[in-house]
Amino acid sequence: MQIILIQDVDNLGGKNELVNVKNGYARNYLIPKKLAVEASPSNLKQLEEKLKVQKKKEDKMLAEINQVISKLQESALKLGAKTGTSGKIFGSVTSLQIARAIREQKGYEIDRKKISIADEVKELGQYKAVIDFGNGKSTEVEFEVVAE
Repeated sequence: MQIILIQDVDNLGGKNELVNVKNGYARNYLIPKKLAVEASPSNLKQLEEKLKVQKKKEDKMLAEINQVISKLQESALKLGAKTGTSGKIFGSVTSLQIARAIREQKGYEIDRKKISIADEVKELGQYKAVIDFGNGKSTEVEFEVVAE
């Protein structure tokens, strides 16, 4: 029996996926628990429409992500930090500080959890951070730590 999954089901498939299962499994478990619906012609049309809408949203989101990536790669961010006499920073630069700098200098709100710094930033100089947007999209952002 062909069914359309409404939710992700372990060892079977993901949401909005068309799968074949045994009749009893579909009628006694998946359909009553609202995990799936029968693959009737009307339900298949609804599935096609959902997939079209989802595709349009993903394309729009990817276009926005590409625009943000190009804007972030235009120039390096400048981060101010308090330093001692030897040029070492008090503490270190964190992803939260990079997120704030992006918001202030570039105008984009990026979650600090998506920003990762390769090595600890304890001194003044040029560094790189990686921002992961999901969907396989990520970019390297250069930032410079300067004394305040």
